[in-house]
Amino acid sequence: MTISRLALIAAAAAAAAAMSLAPASAREAAQASKEETQVTAHKSAPTSPPIAEKREHSYTRHGITISDPYDWLYDKSYPQVDDKDVLAYLEAENAWFEANMAARKDFTEALFTEMRARIKEDDSTVPQKDGDFLYWSEFEEGAQYRKHYRKPVAGGEAQLILDENALAEGFEYFRLGAFSISRNGRYLAYATDTNGSERYVGRIKDLETGELLPDEIPNLRSGLTWVMNDSALVYGPSTEEWRTLEAKLHVIGTPVEDDVTLYEEKDESFGVGAGLSAQEDWLIIATGDNETSEVRLVPADDPTAEPILVKPRAKGVEYEVDVRDGELFILTNDEHVNFRLARARLDNPGEWETVIAGSSDFYLTDFELFRDFLVTEGRLDGLDQIQLRSYDAIGEAQPIAFGEASYVAGLSNNPEYDQSKLRLSYESMVTPATVYDYDVASGSLELLKQQEIPSGYDAARYVTERLTIEARDGTMVPVSVVMRKDRAEILKEQGIEGPGPLHLYAYGAYGYAVPPGFSTTRLSLVDRGFAYAIAHIRGGDDLGRRWYLQGKLFERTNTFNDFVDAGRGLIAKGYTAEGMVTASGGSAGGELMGAIVNQDPGQYGAIVAHVPFVDVLNTMLNKDLPLTPGEWQEWGNPIEDKQAFAYILSYSPYDQVKAQDYPPMLVTAGLNDPRVTYWEPAKWVARLRDTKTDDNVLLLKTNMGAGHGGKSGRWNSLYETAEEFAFILWQMGMAPKTGEKQGG
Repeated sequence: MTISRLALIAAAAAAAAAMSLAPASAREAAQASKEETQVTAHKSAPTSPPIAEKREHSYTRHGITISDPYDWLYDKSYPQVDDKDVLAYLEAENAWFEANMAARKDFTEALFTEMRARIKEDDSTVPQKDGDFLYWSEFEEGAQYRKHYRKPVAGGEAQLILDENALAEGFEYFRLGAFSISRNGRYLAYATDTNGSERYVGRIKDLETGELLPDEIPNLRSGLTWVMNDSALVYGPSTEEWRTLEAKLHVIGTPVEDDVTLYEEKDESFGVGAGLSAQEDWLIIATGDNETSEVRLVPADDPTAEPILVKPRAKGVEYEVDVRDGELFILTNDEHVNFRLARARLDNPGEWETVIAGSSDFYLTDFELFRDFLVTEGRLDGLDQIQLRSYDAIGEAQPIAFGEASYVAGLSNNPEYDQSKLRLSYESMVTPATVYDYDVASGSLELLKQQEIPSGYDAARYVTERLTIEARDGTMVPVSVVMRKDRAEILKEQGIEGPGPLHLYAYGAYGYAVPPGFSTTRLSLVDRGFAYAIAHIRGGDDLGRRWYLQGKLFERTNTFNDFVDAGRGLIAKGYTAEGMVTASGGSAGGELMGAIVNQDPGQYGAIVAHVPFVDVLNTMLNKDLPLTPGEWQEWGNPIEDKQAFAYILSYSPYDQVKAQDYPPMLVTAGLNDPRVTYWEPAKWVARLRDTKTDDNVLLLKTNMGAGHGGKSGRWNSLYETAEEFAFILWQMGMAPKTGEKQGG
């Protein structure tokens, strides 16, 4: 679901504040250090796992002493990673991963081919009008990345305006960040990351001549917003600590050293983002952390003017602002946890009048202003809602109805202020991604495109359900499930009687609600007899803002308990059985994986933890890491707060590893990951190897040239998913018998 321009501004500020952990770029150093190691490593085909050396290290906080013998895996010259012992250990783990997966290589390739066959290779987005042009992007057959096109609305030839494949050539990693067309349609400002560090470089292309302007903006962290009649850009640079504390103005054709700071944030836990109002006449500069925000307005044609502060920050109060005809619209949680919509006069911006009151039933998540109407988005009983409202009667909502009982829906790309049709996105766990135009006057939906699955897909063969399962404290946790209608027959063909395997997924942090949407890759499990479930646990905001608050700070363990209890509930309901639940999660969801295997390892047959945030206590104690200052509002500040120290220690997966049997596990990391540093999964795996009492497989794969999201490019990324599923199916005894399972 695409969020509005307003939410993007707020998200940029929040993401900048929550930005974690600077990157490392050390592929050459990694290669040079292979011959030196202080771990048990094997250069080719190792027959036993690497055992990381223990080095005495401890620290004392609040009278509590913590032993951390794997602290040495944190290269203290970070973000430069050149410690030969560290790099050798990561290479040894990679060799162990390759040795274990070698016997599954043919199966992995088969899964990859199967997954790729479900993807339309020469696919394109639906063109959308913006000014005098229609814009869209395309994948060519076999290509890893997109090409971006436009053509005049009045007619004419399509123009290739940006080729990501050409930009990616010669790089192991590539990602396109900001992509911003000037209002006059002449210039394209875009940003690229070529090592996974999330430090982007901004460039400007003249679309009339096809030439790149000499302007180059390095160390870009957020946004490229056109102002001053397309003569300048506003952007967010990165500090050395990977924080975004400024909104800067770059005038085209001037040295970047001369760029003017429009706003500078003094609180290092906050992050800054910027964007334009609905009518593009105001530049909105937002700053905030995970629970507090503050907004300033300056004229877009005079961005160096004195900014208008909408309302001073107040701890725990979040707000977003847009402007229409000089009137402010404000989404805020100041009076109700589920937010209200208010308005104010530009000459008195801090005096807010409610136009949509907060509700315990309806969670108001976003709004977008158009010329003749506004749109509000939210969730009712956890299901997405899109509502049209007139400016004369804002309290009266015209909802857009959808047919399925469980789905994902939202505004898509609607770049123009004057819209008579709204572009919408829609999908469910059985309905592929669908694009609609909603005619505002008639209230009718026009189907523009539905995701095509070349190898074939019949939705009638699948069933989706939405359950509620009681957690240990009596809270009812929603769970979305999809499976084949003939699941029992599929399992019987594989010799599995009774309940079959079930894969359980969740995230559970930062108020992110995992949508019950469609996935082509998921079919590789479901078509083999898996049920696939999403647990809508606390920590996300699936059931409203309070649902999120009940999974953070001193209620964080609700998240882990909800997930464990959801799995137990699915076992009790007969969807699966003890030891047949597989689970996965990434980043904060990887922290979830670490916590649930410490708590209830016997439930799971296999675990995949992607870039897991598992060394929580040590990271929250390290104020010099980009993650830490902005994250204290989410996890607590163990530096100053003894209670927070003790509480984080009680669940931090790395600190709570114990002498017990653990399920088979695959763990991933990225050497250039700026959000969860490589040493978190590395330390965790090292401690698990030393402590666990089983001989189940434990694998660590570190991408030495990528970051938080793994490898870039649609096929490279897809292959990593095939590896993940090959591991899961192998551990569940559902992979071809091409090799013996190795321990460690």
